[in-house]
Amino acid sequence: MADTKVWFITGASSGFGRSVTELLLNKGDKVIATLRNLDALSDLSAQFTSSQLLVIQLDVTKSEGVAAAFARAKEVFGRIDVVFNNAGQSVTGEMESVSEEEARQMFDVNFWGAMYVSKEAVKFFREVNKPMGGRLLQVSSRLGLVGGPASGFYSASKFALEGLSESLAKELDPAWNIKVTIIEPGPFRTKIFKENQRVTSQHPAYANPTLPSSQVRQFIASDKVDGDADKAAVAIEKLTHLHDVPMRLPLHRKVIASAREKIESLTGDVNKFETWSEDLYL
Repeated sequence: MADTKVWFITGASSGFGRSVTELLLNKGDKVIATLRNLDALSDLSAQFTSSQLLVIQLDVTKSEGVAAAFARAKEVFGRIDVVFNNAGQSVTGEMESVSEEEARQMFDVNFWGAMYVSKEAVKFFREVNKPMGGRLLQVSSRLGLVGGPASGFYSASKFALEGLSESLAKELDPAWNIKVTIIEPGPFRTKIFKENQRVTSQHPAYANPTLPSSQVRQFIASDKVDGDADKAAVAIEKLTHLHDVPMRLPLHRKVIASAREKIESLTGDVNKFETWSEDLYL
């Protein structure tokens, strides 16, 4: 992969998307920054030339718009080395507190939108890049690894993205040189915890403040979110320089702890009930 890379970033207006965009531009890489509100990057558009930064208005839930954005990237830069599939939204609330409409809208962005981008990325890496190849970075979450209270639908959307990404990675012909990594951030101070966070009215049955879902609501409203998005951006950029690419990149001490707890729990269940499968065959 070239020293100066061309990145395609979704959700570039804030959070990890904005932090990664700024980091890349300042180090000399080229960026196709996609977002819904072009004004959010007006400062960067004024600072960096069109030969380094291409800003495209994009709603990832529109497949034709995603295809057009990749086509435009081809016209301007001729190649894409890394796709940072980052656009997402969050709805916090118990399963009984979130409306079906809200849940479906979130899935449209977090899963279907990410799928549209993934599909175009693979096609671009294989059919446009010379030589073929590229890195697809899928932004999931700690909640794509473990379920959490007041996060059921968000977690489900990220679980779906992780399943899709794992399957995609196994489908790819190694000759295409396309590498997929799922990035699993924990709580970082980004707009997904503030402006981009939708917190539903709580179902009365869950109003007990000692219940886990109530505690999650309290955490989101607090100032205890300690992850630094700019520092995470450095780790994400570093990932693209690795030859031995991981399937997952956990980012935050809470993700590390959750992963270890899940591994321990899963191993325990497998060991305890292994014999139940011994006589289930023809």
